[in-house]
Amino acid sequence: MTLVDWIGFLGVFQILLAYVLNVIGSIPNKSIVFILLNLIGATMACIASILLDYWPFIILEGIWALVSLYALLNHKKSI
Repeated sequence: MTLVDWIGFLGVFQILLAYVLNVIGSIPNKSIVFILLNLIGATMACIASILLDYWPFIILEGIWALVSLYALLNHKKSI
């Protein structure tokens, strides 16, 4: 696997980990862990997609990262 593959793989793994942990009840969707896993994972997947010039996932993961960043900024305000 190339470096780009690893970046994308690790990013997608973090997004899926956040989802699974939320579904099984280990972390709530408003927790900082959930938000950060999504933010970091989506950013990594977006970077990999940019390096591959694959626009559908650039858009998907870019928006996912922005929404996660919004959640993080609002989470800090509520503390």
